Amino acid sequence: MKPSLLARLEQLEHRLSDLNGLLASQDAARDAAEFRRLHREHAELTQLIDHLENFRRADSDRLAAEQMLNDPELADFARDECARAVARMDSEVVTLERLMLPKDPNDARNVFLEIRAGTGGDESALFAGDLLRMYTRYAELQRWQVELISESPSDLGGYREVIVRVAGNAVYEKLKFESGVHRVQRVPETEAQGRIHTSACTVAVLPEADEVGEIDIDPEELRIDVFRASGAGGQHVNKTESAVRITHLPSGIVVECQDDRSQHRNRDKAMKVLAARLLDQRTREAQAKEAAHRKSLVGSGDRSERIRTYNFPQGRVTDHRINLTLYKIDRIVGGDLDEIIDGLTNAHQAELLAELDDLGA
Repeated sequence: MKPSLLARLEQLEHRLSDLNGLLASQDAARDAAEFRRLHREHAELTQLIDHLENFRRADSDRLAAEQMLNDPELADFARDECARAVARMDSEVVTLERLMLPKDPNDARNVFLEIRAGTGGDESALFAGDLLRMYTRYAELQRWQVELISESPSDLGGYREVIVRVAGNAVYEKLKFESGVHRVQRVPETEAQGRIHTSACTVAVLPEADEVGEIDIDPEELRIDVFRASGAGGQHVNKTESAVRITHLPSGIVVECQDDRSQHRNRDKAMKVLAARLLDQRTREAQAKEAAHRKSLVGSGDRSERIRTYNFPQGRVTDHRINLTLYKIDRIVGGDLDEIIDGLTNAHQAELLAELDDLGA
């Protein structure tokens, strides 16, 4: 065990203990971001040290078994024990390689999930509703919380646009590869002749910005408009100017929120979405520079990129980035996304390992 790892772990524990006391004080907002950052580092380091210990114990067991090989009465047992120890060591090496890969600093963040209907008219809007239900069900299985931020329902059901906030453990890590164009092939309910139509929706997964200091938004660069909300919600919603539209003038980003009866709460939600979009813009600019050198195996994250097709007549879902086809569309649209998300994650990690091997060659 490297003393530096244990020393760093001890430093983190002391600092987290200090911050935990400060979080109940008037300085809570100032220290919250640092607490979250150090807590993530502590969890990652603890996991790394645990697996290093597992490898050390397996290696010790292997050495002990090899010493018994010279005893004829114990040779068979010793060979079995040695093989088991080597298998454990190999497994720990795979895990340690994964844990030591470069970390995405956004992996532990909550996200804003935006779904927009694209080509296909009413059928596309219905598909947007299906995607929202799929992600909501997946979130329930992960024990995450889903909060509706903004919605623009279509006339026949579904959504022209819908934004939700998803909060929980490692939300961005799980959902970050969902950004892109999702295509559906099926017979719409409004199709009298039974013809298969192809429609599409765009999904964007935006990591939530920290509330303190990460994204500075100059109030002078904002235009804030208030107006009466439209759609369902009762007389109060429709007769008071509770809806909020915020325009960030330098970037041209526009955010609307009208789903709460309170103008103040709508404004607060809209500001959080704006901060997430600005963080996403900054991240994408950095990724664009990196993309000059390489392109990710699981896609660039470009929202114009077709990433997945849901073919209902054939009962299949195909993720085009990793050529994965699964014939269980009902389970997938019902929220069973683990196999797809694990496949994307494993492909991304394999690419990172290949890059490290190339650097070491």
